[in-house]
Amino acid sequence: MPITRTLGHEGAVQLDERSGEIFRRIVESYLESGEPLGSRNLSRILPMSLSPASVRNVMSDLEHLGLVYSPHVSAGRLPTQRGLRFFVDAFMQVGDLSPEDRASIDRQVRAGDRDQSVEGLLADASQMLSGMSRGAGLVITQKNDPVLKHVEFIRLGPTKALAVLVGEHDQVENRIIELPAGVTSSQLTEAANFLNAHLAGQTLNELRGEIERLQETVRRELDGLSQDLVERGIAVWSGTDAEDKAAQLIVRGRANLLEGVAGMDDVDRLRLLFDDLEKNESLIEILSLAEAGSGVRIFIGSENKLFSLSGSSLIVAPYRDGEDRIIGAVGVIGPTRLNYARIVPMVDYTAQLMSRLRR
Repeated sequence: MPITRTLGHEGAVQLDERSGEIFRRIVESYLESGEPLGSRNLSRILPMSLSPASVRNVMSDLEHLGLVYSPHVSAGRLPTQRGLRFFVDAFMQVGDLSPEDRASIDRQVRAGDRDQSVEGLLADASQMLSGMSRGAGLVITQKNDPVLKHVEFIRLGPTKALAVLVGEHDQVENRIIELPAGVTSSQLTEAANFLNAHLAGQTLNELRGEIERLQETVRRELDGLSQDLVERGIAVWSGTDAEDKAAQLIVRGRANLLEGVAGMDDVDRLRLLFDDLEKNESLIEILSLAEAGSGVRIFIGSENKLFSLSGSSLIVAPYRDGEDRIIGAVGVIGPTRLNYARIVPMVDYTAQLMSRLRR
């Protein structure tokens, strides 16, 4: 039975049983060893009886279709990017995670620890994906306001104060704010007391809206300088500057990407990849990729403009909050020679786990 798949704008590819088997063996050999597979070795492992000469003819046809290429004269064949996409779409079988892998993910991401900080959860998920995939694990989250528990202002000088923000899980964020002229220590205390009396169980954005509704109360309870201080503190914390609107990226396992590097071309590609990962816009791009489809998405080489120059593959899935809004993404990035069949369910399960833990 012929195997047919349409690859984007490049048209349909159709393989008969013999061609499909030879192609599958070439790709699987590449994913396992990274080495080209020659006609002589192929003829020995095929389930049907074919001479090396017949195998070479089929390999030539596959090369004409753009699915494989020969890295050297008289060498075996390796899959092209188009070939890898065809293999992923037409041949790859993705099963469920083994109970051992599932238990390992639960253990490493501390699924039972709901009081763990968000930063710790993200770091654990990234480290786990790196270790289990042998690629670089990445976790991205959009910065969200924490639910507040306590606020304090500490004077640093005549016109500067340290605003200390404590979240419900005891995460602490410190910000330096400019003080209005003439603010006294008692006004700092007054402003902090007012915020602490009104902020319980609210994020800063929610608190800012609440204070806008309580403007008359604010005016009655606070003098002008203290009110200005409250509003300045909220504006700073609520992330109105460009830096605070950025997503947060945690990458673990970059050393894994150096394994098997053969020459300067590979080193240059890795350098390009690391440069891409450092760019702030890359985070938004990865989040956009994850949001564009449901479930796990696979991007090979230039299919993703973000990593097109480094020739890397990206396997990514979104995770959501309690209102089913996408708030981040988890994934694995590495060379095109990734174990896609194993990593896809791993990323999928991790995204589901992150969604449960963020609700």
